Amino acid sequence: MDGLWEIVSDFTVRNALLGALILGTLSGVLGTFAVLREQSLLGDALSHAALPGICIGFLIAGSRQLWPLALGALAAGAVASWCVLLLVRYSRLKADASMGVVLSTFFAAGTVLLTYIQNHQLPGQAGLDSFLFGQAAGLLPSDLWVMGAVAAAGVGLVLVFWKEFKLLTFDPGFARSLGWPVRLLEGLLTSMIALAVVVGLQMVGVVLMVAMLIAPAAAARQWARRLETMVVLAALFGATSGMAGTLISLVRPGLATGPLIVLAATGLVVVSLLIAPERGLVWRAVQRRRTRAALESGRVLVDMLQLARAHGDESYASAQGMISAVYGADAEAALLRLEKAGLVEPVTPEHGTGRHWHLTEKGREAARRLLKEREE
Repeated sequence: MDGLWEIVSDFTVRNALLGALILGTLSGVLGTFAVLREQSLLGDALSHAALPGICIGFLIAGSRQLWPLALGALAAGAVASWCVLLLVRYSRLKADASMGVVLSTFFAAGTVLLTYIQNHQLPGQAGLDSFLFGQAAGLLPSDLWVMGAVAAAGVGLVLVFWKEFKLLTFDPGFARSLGWPVRLLEGLLTSMIALAVVVGLQMVGVVLMVAMLIAPAAAARQWARRLETMVVLAALFGATSGMAGTLISLVRPGLATGPLIVLAATGLVVVSLLIAPERGLVWRAVQRRRTRAALESGRVLVDMLQLARAHGDESYASAQGMISAVYGADAEAALLRLEKAGLVEPVTPEHGTGRHWHLTEKGREAARRLLKEREE
């Protein structure tokens, strides 16, 4: 514990953890809208489109200060987002194809600019390629102020336009019928996702930023039924994965921070897909098994009642061997479940051998109800 405290109390570690907290929170909030609007590829397009903006910001400022690089990335992301919207509106390309075209074009341009900068040995260019995959250890207090300001602007816009973004996400047609500027709102929301990309430049880089936008929101979707709950959970999952990945990279030097953050977020997605109530794969498998068992038990109960009526006595005891002949290996498990529920009980037959079962009064009432529902 003392060793962990020494690590956390380090100046560099505190900066990295705070940066991960800011990035995860903003990514979770804005990624929620991208996931619900089925625009997951948009985050990939904007994150790759940020690379030429970073290079242009460096060429203009002549340094690796985060402000000019962030502004360049934001401008490039905004241009890329409007290019996607224009291609969708004025061409025959679908949204996914438009995003793919923009993603590849902007990233290729960014790669060319980055190569140019590195080949010409421009002053201050050392470490510029760290924006591809992130370098959390290089965060400075001034960088955190920039990240905090961008994150505050993004979350603030979500709060101000909450009603508009909510309606735009679930029913853009109705929003358009109310006379709302849907195109403008879509552009604003897309620009805000570009803001999240800017925040993630130093932490996870432009290549992996799409995972930070999508993974926390995808995990939260498994647990939430309401948009409000999903946004809060996505922010919490994003912050948790960001800080967990950062801590692991600091405890185990030599492991890249950005990929570890993404792996932590992916782990949350896997866990959510498995065990989330009602939507998780394990949950559904258990529910299907319970439903199948309940149906099987109900069938045994009704058949025992009908057999007893055929013998003129609803308390007639049925041989377990006969029930097993109809239902096979599931018969014994079904009878044990019914016995536990107080619907049947074993009896010793006056004649014959083997175990026999008869319906209790509670079981006869339940069987009559099920038989009536079946007949209706």
